[in-house]
Amino acid sequence: MKSLKIFLEFKIIDFSFVEVTIFDVIRILILILLVSWFLNIAKRFIKRKEKENIIDKGKVKVLYQIIKYLIIIIALFIALDSLGVKISILLASSAALFVGIGLGIQQIFGDIMSGIILLFGGAVKIGDVIEVDKIVGKVTEVGIRTSRVVTIDDIDMIIPNSKLTSQNLVNWSYNNNLTRFSIKVNVQYGSDVEKVRRVLIESANTHPHVSKFKNPLVQFTDFGDHSLCFELLFWSENMFRVEYVMSDLRFIIDKKFRENNIIMPFPQHDIHIINKTI
Repeated sequence: MKSLKIFLEFKIIDFSFVEVTIFDVIRILILILLVSWFLNIAKRFIKRKEKENIIDKGKVKVLYQIIKYLIIIIALFIALDSLGVKISILLASSAALFVGIGLGIQQIFGDIMSGIILLFGGAVKIGDVIEVDKIVGKVTEVGIRTSRVVTIDDIDMIIPNSKLTSQNLVNWSYNNNLTRFSIKVNVQYGSDVEKVRRVLIESANTHPHVSKFKNPLVQFTDFGDHSLCFELLFWSENMFRVEYVMSDLRFIIDKKFRENNIIMPFPQHDIHIINKTI
């Protein structure tokens, strides 16, 4: 027993401010195993709650990251205390250093706090179609510090979470999956306006991505300089790729207008030449 005690108390590191024995190393190894065990339990618990639909799928990663960082910080303090390092003295002696790097980590800390706000606030979640800085994209991942968004051009963007909470942001998916869009159409003067309305509504109803829960509408918006102006209003759940839907609808409208002898005019000017003889 005495030899074991001598072995465990053997100093691997011996400085004026810290001493590390073999027993300290064993305690730290045990602490690492405990941290790993706790993290594994936390991960399985969160996954189980996700399967039970208690936790939203998009919040799983952020929640696990928060728990992981908290456990690691607590474990680090315990490890330092077990080595005889006074945390209060360490923090006091590092105050100047913290002030120096404070400005550098301010933005990072702001991003982390914004990630927590997004986690519990629910303003943005995976699958939402958002618009920030005039860029429209679908949220594919919400992390503790940054979020990943894929644009309509299939470009992955990494956006700091602070940008999602501090700037004006449009969440097209927040309250309703249906969003209204419009296509402007002009026809020549003398056209049968009731026929124009009927053909436009029929065109919208033929597209599979135009909602069947809200009927399309046609507004007679103006008497233009060269044409009668109409606007087709329709609702769609395909907000992210709606440009393709609108392109398809324009093809359909053009075809149906040709079939029904509805003419879309081009701008023209009538010039009258008056011949004055002196």
